[in-house]
Amino acid sequence: MSQNQFLKILERDLQEINKTIDLKIMKGLDYSREARDHKLILKKIRYNSRNRNTFFSRIFPFNFQF
Repeated sequence: MSQNQFLKILERDLQEINKTIDLKIMKGLDYSREARDHKLILKKIRYNSRNRNTFFSRIFPFNFQF
């Protein structure tokens, strides 16, 4: 599985959790488990996005001096 596919899966999971949280908020239910899952998925997305950006920045440095 490529990193792009992994990030898409994480984003899809995040959207599902957001929908669940929204429904629970409207019903007045506890959503602490979903909030924890939401936080973990965001952490994974940020970690993988950051690593991808630094990887490409090492390969293609764009620090031009004018």
